[in-house]
Amino acid sequence: MSSQAWINLAYLVASMLFIVAFKLMTGPRTAVRGNYLGAAGMAIALLAACFEPSVQETLAARGAWPLVLVALAAVVGAAIGATMAIRYPMTGMPQMVALLNGFGGAASTLVAGAELWNATATAREAASPLPAWTQFAIATALTGLIGAVTFWGSLVAFGKLEELPQFKKAWTDPNRHWINLGLGLGTLLLLWGVCANPSSNLLFWALVIVGSVLGCTLTMPIGGADMPVVICLLNSYSGLAAAAAGFVIDNSVLVIAGSLVGASGLILTAIMCQAMNRSLVGVLFGGLGTTTAANADDVYAGKVKSASAEEIAMVLEGADRVVIVPGYGLAVAQAQHAVRELANALEKRGTTVEYAIHPVAGRMPGHMNVLLAEADIPYEKLREMDDINPTFPETDVAIVIGANDVVNPAARTDPKSPIAGMPILDVDKARTVVVVKRSLSPGFAGIPNPLFAADNTLMYFADGKKAILDLTSALEKG
Repeated sequence: MSSQAWINLAYLVASMLFIVAFKLMTGPRTAVRGNYLGAAGMAIALLAACFEPSVQETLAARGAWPLVLVALAAVVGAAIGATMAIRYPMTGMPQMVALLNGFGGAASTLVAGAELWNATATAREAASPLPAWTQFAIATALTGLIGAVTFWGSLVAFGKLEELPQFKKAWTDPNRHWINLGLGLGTLLLLWGVCANPSSNLLFWALVIVGSVLGCTLTMPIGGADMPVVICLLNSYSGLAAAAAGFVIDNSVLVIAGSLVGASGLILTAIMCQAMNRSLVGVLFGGLGTTTAANADDVYAGKVKSASAEEIAMVLEGADRVVIVPGYGLAVAQAQHAVRELANALEKRGTTVEYAIHPVAGRMPGHMNVLLAEADIPYEKLREMDDINPTFPETDVAIVIGANDVVNPAARTDPKSPIAGMPILDVDKARTVVVVKRSLSPGFAGIPNPLFAADNTLMYFADGKKAILDLTSALEKG
């Protein structure tokens, strides 16, 4: 076989590994193996790319320095990535994912920009402008636009999830839709300009700049409650940018990998929207979490019942079935191991313990699953919302740790609520509800929760980890 045939075969193997990796990563038991296969596929694809004829011509003309620089960049990038992954806490994984999505978009934009620069330089030497409306011109323009929107949108998402002061408050300018419309029209005109005149590097970078601003203004108005959906969407954007970059450099494996990421991101976005009973248009333009909160005094005044660890332990002593509902507060408190100890103490008494997982609990899809798996909690005890909701009326005690909006009954009872119609965990139907929170502060949606004032609810005000450890101690003493 020719060298190109071997390269294509390597790309095919890498693509197959990517597909198998995606399949394996759909289940917690096989996700680690899926990650390894995906990494192996990427390593094969990178190695095969080094033998591309264009790369070999460059090496023949300039020596081995370009390859040395690529290897050096790979080592530095791997070191930075590994350090971030190891040192960043589990609570910061959503931010980490948002940041990595952005880096993917930025890399695609830079690849397109570099290819355009080389192509225009070659065209100038040949005194022949680049032809308009070709695959190269269209793919370059799309890569620059999608990559810029992804990068800057992801940076804003990172700032929101990290709760940086300048990003904590959503952008609620009443003219924001008109601003976005103007920027959108500007990007379309520049997109047309790059496709019609691909020899102009100035038009390309103007498109990138306007796309960057659009990425910021599209993400800034989105409230915290919608951030899981936004992360999925930005993940899809990064894949689409990579696929478009594959057409720019005629690399089939990049097209396949980017298409897989783009398609999976869109599917996950649709699943998240369904889980929140929200349309994608509503997420992007509705501003959930940007509305003014209802008066909490009207909801809580004189109705909230606080309890101590000893009082709650007495309730748990007579419980046959307990359901634990984890939320972002559990992740912040790093209480997953304490929760496992509480579950062990309950199970020693013959109590059945399960965990109710809402699709958008935490700040990204699967956040709670990963967090509880870190504490070696058996996967079979993690039950999805549709599966566990019918069992809450037969549940003796539901313990809510750091969750808020996903257990807010206003989604069912108040048609004027910002979360009206959003599927929630029906914990209010349990015989007794114990809510562990630091205070009565609202969740991402910025609204009070009537559950906290319900007749069957006991509030336990404390840090999540300390509260669960004290509760376990009280239970064991009893």
